[in-house]
Amino acid sequence: MKKDFILPDIGEGIVECEVIEWKVKEGDTIAEDQIVVDVSTDKAIVEIPSMYNGRILKLYHREGDTAQVHSPLFAIEIESDVDQESDTALQTVETASDTMEKKGRQEQAIQVAVPTAQTNEKVLTTPAVRKMAREHSLDLASIAGSGKQGRVLKEDILQHLSGEKVTPASEVLPPLATTDRVEAIKGVRKIMAERMSDAVATIPHFTYVDEVDVTALVDLRQTLKDTYASDELKITLMPLFIKALSLALNAFPILNSRTNDDFTELTYVASHNIGMAVDGKTGLLVPNIKQVQQLSLLDIAREVTRLTDAARSGKISPQELSGGTITISNIGAIGGTAATPIINKPSVAIVALGKIQTLPRYDAEGNVNPRKIMTVSWSGDHRVIDGGTIARFNNLWMGYLENPATMLALLR
Repeated sequence: MKKDFILPDIGEGIVECEVIEWKVKEGDTIAEDQIVVDVSTDKAIVEIPSMYNGRILKLYHREGDTAQVHSPLFAIEIESDVDQESDTALQTVETASDTMEKKGRQEQAIQVAVPTAQTNEKVLTTPAVRKMAREHSLDLASIAGSGKQGRVLKEDILQHLSGEKVTPASEVLPPLATTDRVEAIKGVRKIMAERMSDAVATIPHFTYVDEVDVTALVDLRQTLKDTYASDELKITLMPLFIKALSLALNAFPILNSRTNDDFTELTYVASHNIGMAVDGKTGLLVPNIKQVQQLSLLDIAREVTRLTDAARSGKISPQELSGGTITISNIGAIGGTAATPIINKPSVAIVALGKIQTLPRYDAEGNVNPRKIMTVSWSGDHRVIDGGTIARFNNLWMGYLENPATMLALLR
């Protein structure tokens, strides 16, 4: 029986999406829960699985087309009606040459998988690459890294397994453009542009900038990293920024409020759903960590890692992008010291973190000492927050960051 697959609801308020990539083609046999297509909403890339076993009869849209929610996406002949003869035809039999080729690949894999002395911990790389090396019993020290400062990349592992040489990125020059190129503004980029324009046009922004001495915070982060970090748990400064922000919100709940569209109501949100601006695969995304006030630092660290990876790959759910109450933008991870961030409507505040610099500062005795200094740049909705409120809030937050031990008495 032919059946049209109807594009379901994929997020609150989403009525259409862009077809990004079909994972199947017409005539393919698919299984229940197999991913059929990736679509892009105004917030993320969403994987659409099949609800049935069967054969794809027709794809109603091409890649790049806009598909409407509650409209047919593709046609499928469900398995109960698939011709048995066709099913049989789909079952391939290995030929002798196929078997020999497979055997050769297996022997090659066995040869490159012989472990050597394990000195992986001293090699500059990421936890994900270390995990891959362990899975293949590889010694990272024996692999030439093509990344910055000799960092071993995932591509280096794959090339090592295949026996090929990697050309360092620094030796590869991008081709020079010879003609103008025009591309359509669509998908997440288009929606982001519309939302940013709306926020600037409707919210009277004001900016507040200050310096934070994060020397003690950097030391604490290193202690936590040495104690708790693993391939699955990355300890950065972001969980500390987020937890300190949540503690400060307890004293200034107005910073955790939201306005309605016509600005007739202000809702003081009980949950601290703190967003992180992530430069993702599909554009700027702001996933948020729910109920931060109830989470430990390690819980927050796990969520930061998970949501960042999901956002950068574009595989993040609409639920993880909605409901945010206040946002942190860590622009300093790329560069720059100060910014004028745009508020993520309907929130009333956002903070941008500048890069951490080692700068000379006077101590209480008048001596000059090197300190880790970071500039923070706030944007507030002047309809809701005045300068004095955000200054007092920032002072409390800075107090936790500059003296992180003071947070201990308030952690739940």
